[in-house]
This record gives sequence, structure tokens and C-alpha cells, in this order.
Amino acid sequence: MVAETIDSFRLDGHLAVVTGASRGLGEGCALALAGAGADVALIGRNHEDLNAVAGQIGDLGRTAHILTIDVTELETLTAALSGLPPFEIFVNNAGTNQPQPFLEVEEKTYDRLMDLNLRAAFFAAQSAARLMVKYAKGGTIINMSSQAGHRALKDRSVYSASKFGLEGLTKAMAFELAEYNIRVNAVAPTFVETPLTKSGLEQKDFRQYVEGKIRLPRLGRISDVAAAVLFLASPASTLITGTSLLVDGGWTIH
Repeated sequence: MVAETIDSFRLDGHLAVVTGASRGLGEGCALALAGAGADVALIGRNHEDLNAVAGQIGDLGRTAHILTIDVTELETLTAALSGLPPFEIFVNNAGTNQPQPFLEVEEKTYDRLMDLNLRAAFFAAQSAARLMVKYAKGGTIINMSSQAGHRALKDRSVYSASKFGLEGLTKAMAFELAEYNIRVNAVAPTFVETPLTKSGLEQKDFRQYVEGKIRLPRLGRISDVAAAVLFLASPASTLITGTSLLVDGGWTIH
């Protein structure tokens, strides 16, 4: 029984696709999936960074496919996904943030965040799901959400709107794709020390605010989020769909 449980986290023989894979959470997720035995297709805009991640995957004895594309360019993304070998794991991770007080949000800020965090995520997931249906092997799609998709956060109205939308999309996709044995879940992290959050967390007042809201005695780590993604990608979670796995240290329980 113990060996069977451990084996259920293995991904040998599978190909996983990770968007926003050049650094931060995407890089961490890609390496975790490769560590569990999967080959990984890396999607991002910076070829040099993707190549560095691919090198680490090669060191793990797995194969990496590098797709240097912008996920907001939907036709290019769809063509790139169609050119891959059949895959059963899709990590919809690409996203960004630009904090602004609600009364000061500019249209360009709104458009930029919603275009990447929700519109591109929607159509990337749709392209992946269409291919999974075509392959007829089932699959798992993991949307990278945020605790901001569950709670209001100061100066993050647009980001929260995009992540609340992604949470709703996750449930709607899970409902419609279940008949194809495609599971859809979200992972919703708290503040994690990544290149995207580095400048904010270096501000003393903001860091104290974050540390005061997380009930457990530390900030999130990339490895915390990668472990949650690995679980939802693996056979260990085959009866889980339409849910959001909060990796928030207890932020949202109070």
C-alpha cells in the first residue's frame, strides 16, 4: 500500500506543458514535474531563461521542449501546442500583477492584467483541452490562481478580478470537461518570494503586513506551490476536479 501510494505521485511516460516557465513559480513547477519523471514543454518569452530551465530538466534525465512564445498570441500558442507530442498535463501559469489603488487604476493596467491573467489563460486552457479531447486519454489542467481569487487585497483590484475570474473558469471547465476525463483545478498561493514579488517584499511595511496575515510562521516558497501542482498533476488526485487548493499558510481562514 505504501509503495502504491508513493508510485501514484510518479509521472513517468507523461509530457507536461508549463506556461510562464522561464522563472519563478513556472520554473519551480516544471522542475518538480520533471523530478517526478515527466518530460516538460516550457513556454515563455525569454529563450535564454527557458534554455537554462531546460538544462536543469536535462540534468534530471528528462526531455525538455522549448517554446519561445507569448501566450497572448493565441494563434501562435495553438500552433505550438499542436506541434508537441500528446500531453496530459497542462499548467496554466503565465500571469502578472501591477498593484494600483482602485481609484488610480488606468485602462492600460486593466487591459494588460486581464489580457494575460484571464483572457490568455482562458484560451490557452481551451487550446490544451481541445487537444486532450482529440488525444482521448484524459488529462489534468491546473490554473495558477491566487489567494487574491478568494480574498480582497489592498491595491490589487484588477489582479483580484482576474483571479476571481480564473477561479470561476476553473469550476466551469471542470464541469464541462469531466465527461472527457479531463480534470481542472486551481492552485491559489499566498505571497511567495519570486522575481515578481521581490521588490514589494523588500519594503519593510509591506513585508510586515504579509507576515502578519499568514498564520504559519513564514512566507510561501516556490517549492510549496510546486508540490501542490505536482499533486494535482499526478494520479494521486484522480478524483479531484473543480477545486482550488489554497497554499496560503492560513491567510484566508481569518
